[in-house]
Amino acid sequence: MSAESASEEKYTQENVKDEGRDVAQIECREESSSVNGHDRAEISELTVIAEGEERTTWFVWLLVMCCSISGLLFGYDTGVISGALVTIGSDLGPQQLSSLQEELITSATTLGALIGGLVAGVLSDFTGRKPVLGIADIIFIGGAIGQAVCHTVSAMIGGRFLIGLGVGLAACIAPLYIQELSPTKQRGRMVVINVAFITGGQVVAYGIGAAFENLHGGWRWMVGLGTIPAALQCLFLVFLPESPRILIRKGKLAEAEGVMRKIYSHATNEQLTLKVKVLQAAVKESIDIANSTTVLERCRSMLFIPVNRRALIIACGLQAFQQLCGFNTLMYYSATLFKSIGFNQPTAVGLIIAGTNFLFTLFALKYIDIIGRRRIMVWSAPGMIFGLTLASVAFHFLTKSTGNVLVDGAKYSTTWSALVLFSMIVFVASYATGLGNVPWQQGELFGLEVRGIGTSCATAVNWGGNLLIGSTYLSLMSAITPSGAFGFYAGLCLLGWLFCVFCYPETAGLSLEEVKSIFSDGFGIGRSKEMRAEKLRLKREGKLGDIKV
Repeated sequence: MSAESASEEKYTQENVKDEGRDVAQIECREESSSVNGHDRAEISELTVIAEGEERTTWFVWLLVMCCSISGLLFGYDTGVISGALVTIGSDLGPQQLSSLQEELITSATTLGALIGGLVAGVLSDFTGRKPVLGIADIIFIGGAIGQAVCHTVSAMIGGRFLIGLGVGLAACIAPLYIQELSPTKQRGRMVVINVAFITGGQVVAYGIGAAFENLHGGWRWMVGLGTIPAALQCLFLVFLPESPRILIRKGKLAEAEGVMRKIYSHATNEQLTLKVKVLQAAVKESIDIANSTTVLERCRSMLFIPVNRRALIIACGLQAFQQLCGFNTLMYYSATLFKSIGFNQPTAVGLIIAGTNFLFTLFALKYIDIIGRRRIMVWSAPGMIFGLTLASVAFHFLTKSTGNVLVDGAKYSTTWSALVLFSMIVFVASYATGLGNVPWQQGELFGLEVRGIGTSCATAVNWGGNLLIGSTYLSLMSAITPSGAFGFYAGLCLLGWLFCVFCYPETAGLSLEEVKSIFSDGFGIGRSKEMRAEKLRLKREGKLGDIKV
């Protein structure tokens, strides 16, 4: 047997248990206790649903709101550059920023986020989730101040790169931290709150951009105001708990149980005890794997162990889809785009796009756990394809008089310009309903022993795609015309939709420990349906949560 085969067999034996079962069981065996009259029994997440799991306590709401300030910073610092680019003027040296300089300033944030996202998950496995958010806040503050006081293009690029490091750390860890501190039934909704803060941050950024666009040097206020929420979150982090899974892994069982008690404050003592036992058993399995392997071996397992590989393909595929659809070109260049097609207040028009994104994220907030991740993706992606296709057609007729290219100062038909805006609203509404939220549920796809590594890889793919799209958008518009560019994005959206149809299983309603098991045989679309159906059946029959210790 080759070393690689032996390694795969070793991981498979430890990672993929109970592969042949219809319903995955996370086992917790107790030698001395009696469960329902048996001396030795299996306690599964499937049969342990704490009272109040479908209700969210004030503790969880407060925790998620504080943590989601990271999302606000993410949205603000990526959205504010759109308004800043059209108001910088000659403040950085050149009389007017060139397209290349605009792309470099924009892409510097993405490059920093790529690096930050790549190290965030692995770093959080060693330090815990909370310290990484604190590091991100310090970087946000330094980057915002650096941008506000800079006087050269290179200094601005450096400040944007620093901000990007903070964005990458926050984008990876905030949803992961929230998932590990949320009740199973509310996990998707809690992560969407973070996304709502991202879109809300973009709305705030556009609003501040519109307020300061006619003020000389107003762009400095735009980028500098990002220090305020970062400083607030630094203060709040002192009072936030660490993830129970991290606490158990560090041997702090009593502290972890205290956090769980606040999360499930309506649960009985028996239900809470079983919850902790299930979690402790799952964490122990992850600890055993982690202790018997190196970080490099766990990284290799992401590719060579089928369960991990399938989770990685889905997480990275969704993140690639999110970026390659071209959405962030609107966040970075919407003011520039709307100025080119004849709108007198391009930043204010960009605010319409950001507002649409925010409002439809609220729709996802309400329904993502009800409709489900898979279904909401399959239903919303066709709207994105339609919006981009309509934009392609509108740009074709809009730019006929200027050789199918956008020319600053040219007089364009207001009818076609309005249709471009309408198509963008349709695209953004569809994006915000599904693709803007679902990929950030990535942490639930991985087992604890590789969760940090997996989320880092997926987040890096997100920012890699963002870097590719952000750095080529203006060049693509010039090379294949605006109509061709948006048609190209529509084609990529079609491929992304097909990926969701054939590869993405439903994870709503399954615990973090249960999700891992659905990839034991393929991508788990059918298996996840069976597990969710079994949970619903047991719930209807009143068999959930009635085990006594």
